[in-house]
Amino acid sequence: MLDIGLLVRVHVDTLIVAQNHMGVCDAIRRIVPVGKLAAMSAPHLPKVAGIDPEVPVSTHTSAPLTEVPGPPGAFIQDRLAGWVSDLTTLHELTERLAGTSTLDDALDELLRAGAALVGARRGLLVLEPANGAGPSSVLGLGLSHAELGHLETVPRAATALGRVLDGLPDTAAGVTSPDLLGEQDLDPRHREVATRLGYAASYALPLASEAAGRLGAAVWLYDEPAEPAQKQRHLAGLYARYATEHLARLVELERARADVAAVAEELLPSRLPRIPGVQLAARHRTGPRGGGDWYDALPLPDRTLGLAVGSVGGSGPSAMAAMGRLRASLRAYAVMEGEDPVAVLSDLELLLRLTEPARTATALFAYCEPAARKVVLAGAGHTPPLVLGERRCEFVETTLSAPLGMLACWEAPSVEFSPAPGETVLLYTDGLLRRTGDPVDRAFARLHSAAASVPKTERHDPAAVADHVLCVMLPDGLDRSDSAEDVVILAARFD
Repeated sequence: MLDIGLLVRVHVDTLIVAQNHMGVCDAIRRIVPVGKLAAMSAPHLPKVAGIDPEVPVSTHTSAPLTEVPGPPGAFIQDRLAGWVSDLTTLHELTERLAGTSTLDDALDELLRAGAALVGARRGLLVLEPANGAGPSSVLGLGLSHAELGHLETVPRAATALGRVLDGLPDTAAGVTSPDLLGEQDLDPRHREVATRLGYAASYALPLASEAAGRLGAAVWLYDEPAEPAQKQRHLAGLYARYATEHLARLVELERARADVAAVAEELLPSRLPRIPGVQLAARHRTGPRGGGDWYDALPLPDRTLGLAVGSVGGSGPSAMAAMGRLRASLRAYAVMEGEDPVAVLSDLELLLRLTEPARTATALFAYCEPAARKVVLAGAGHTPPLVLGERRCEFVETTLSAPLGMLACWEAPSVEFSPAPGETVLLYTDGLLRRTGDPVDRAFARLHSAAASVPKTERHDPAAVADHVLCVMLPDGLDRSDSAEDVVILAARFD
């Protein structure tokens, strides 16, 4: 897209120089020829940033020069000032749109900017990619959920928005309905809804471009019979074409993130096992590029349980694939020798060193006997678990150990502890700490405070405990951060 701000500055600077050296009329004659002026009879009128000079800038400047009182220079200056104002407005709106980083924010900004350009108070935007690949959504401006529901009951073909979405002929430049209630052939349901919601006119515009195709459409609603002026439609069309390109990039990014999240979820347990004496809950949030954090819970012989969390270095598809291989290998070792967590992690380290020597990972495996409330665990460079109960909230003291893949031979002693009845053991990955942006010691203190603040009425539910900790640690959610870290929390409450 052309730099509208640069064009504005060029026009203003050129006008000032021309006024100082050759007079206003000569300057305008060299900058913007206007076909209706006898002294400026260029056969083909140039366009400035896509704005047709024949489109009147405002009602008081659209009359011929002979009908405008005062010197010609003042009239031309007024017209140029109108063009500069339009360009400046368009520049500001596109800059605000370009500053949006999420699809929802971009859709909201587009709907509000379009309403300002066409002079409407309410509007509706439907994101519906023609190829079916990408998220679909409906967004209203000045419309409640109930009012949006009423609009959805109108047959699609009976509305200008529906005709634009279907790509019917003569809708590429927009569809204007200046007096809906005055149309004799208006669909009865559409008439009923328009009367109930109190709108009498509409202007629909497609969100489409040659590169992106048709992404959706927007319609703006007027309280009284009205229609946007030619200049307003022209500016709205320019803005919509730029907005479509921006939306296309965000839709592609949103689709990629959804694919990453879907693959990550498929690599993790589809459900948690039910073992007498223990309740389980897990929370997993994938970063924007996809990471290698994982968790697992698998039933073992004699009603015992294996719990594991880990993190593979890096991000993206490669880290996710490595995470899947590592989790599958740990499950196999846990079935064979799960009662000895050190042996499980030793075998896992050997496999990682032989098959993927350039990769490192952290892991923690816990062998649990719920009936005896006994937990034996070993960790390889991983964060220590946290125990939350009625009388304590503390980290489990584990031995220091390097991550898997960093030593020629990994081995560290295991740790055994006994959770009291009603206590919850929290296993988590370091992504939970790094997402906060705090130094490590402060992040640990923040996690301890978040766990200690869990209301007593919710401590019987491991899912509520995990949700509370996640909400306190990351109050703005994951999408507000530029970190690529995944987050995993695995909570086990012992009866």
